[in-house]
Amino acid sequence: MIQRDYLIVGAGIGGATVCESLREHDPKGTVTLVGYESALPYHRSRLFSTVLARSDLKALNKIYCHPPEWYAKNHVELRLETLVTQLNLGRRIAVLNTGQVIEFRKCCLAMGSRVRRPQLAGANLGKILYLRSLRDLLALREMIEGEKNVFIIGGGFIAAEAAAALRTLGLNVTILCSQPTLWHQWLDPETARWLTGIFAEKGVRLLHETLNGFEGKTVLRNIQTKSGNRIAAELAIVAGGVEPNLGLVANTPLGSPNGTPVNDYLETDEKGIYAVGDIALYPDAIFGGVRRSEHCEITLEQARVAGANITGKKRQRFKALPHHSCTVFNVRFDFVGDFSQPPVRYEMEGERAKRHFIARYFQGPKLMGMLLCNQSPEALEAAKAEVILTHKH
Repeated sequence: MIQRDYLIVGAGIGGATVCESLREHDPKGTVTLVGYESALPYHRSRLFSTVLARSDLKALNKIYCHPPEWYAKNHVELRLETLVTQLNLGRRIAVLNTGQVIEFRKCCLAMGSRVRRPQLAGANLGKILYLRSLRDLLALREMIEGEKNVFIIGGGFIAAEAAAALRTLGLNVTILCSQPTLWHQWLDPETARWLTGIFAEKGVRLLHETLNGFEGKTVLRNIQTKSGNRIAAELAIVAGGVEPNLGLVANTPLGSPNGTPVNDYLETDEKGIYAVGDIALYPDAIFGGVRRSEHCEITLEQARVAGANITGKKRQRFKALPHHSCTVFNVRFDFVGDFSQPPVRYEMEGERAKRHFIARYFQGPKLMGMLLCNQSPEALEAAKAEVILTHKH
């Protein structure tokens, strides 16, 4: 049996950053970082801009959290292509798919998310891609060498980023979206129409249809819509969102339907077991209630706090304003605050036509969120302070 002081489950940006923070407070404790991918821990948010937009694969170095020598230098045992198949919380034992067993003192769960696959006919046909990993983007990179047309299913962030990246490369891109505008669930109607117009100006076609299934023998031939249309398609990307990887903690108190509950120290009810990233259901100290975030900005902040707390040498509460950014066609958007509900009203500062504005979104009298378009870092920090000040108790 292998004995470790710390076991980190999930070798993504969250797990790697936990190790980095942990090492700042405990340079000697034994650490194992376990992940199922074959690549070093990397920033998923950089995949489109790096993998698709650059011809030199050496640019891939820019997506990695740390170079390979960092793990050796900091005595972090990195086990790639490895899964934790069983986790005994009471005995503090993890069983790996290699058959090895790790006995640990403390653990941080950072399993991230998996792509949500539609339960529709033909969803597993060839030339239908579900973009989540570096391998997925490398496969897409190879496929588009021989393709001219691509369909993207969905109207969210991944759909928009993929459409912008592929259109910039010269492909004919069609977005199949159940709503008439992109990002409709986060933006006011006018801004959503304006954003959708940018894509139209760039030559991206938007079909207001609902997916019903895929046709083909072994590879994709047609896309079916609920209105009865059958659309010829060579390549499709399904961007229907993600769901947390909770299989390891299913049927335990750590595996609620909405995530793994943690306290404001990011510790679960099992003392010494922490959770960060897409799976962590954490108390929202600003807006109240509990929240789970799928954005890398929050994962990084959580991982830094959890890495310190897991050592026991520096205990700090996690308190963060939800925020994330997205760039499409060289237009940068920063979302600051709570966008879980459509705004009751909004205020616009600046002009959409100039692609330089700030929109404030309200629920009743309360400012809930701010959308910044092509604003400076100083303006972003000011927006965060403005939203936090509104919700100070």
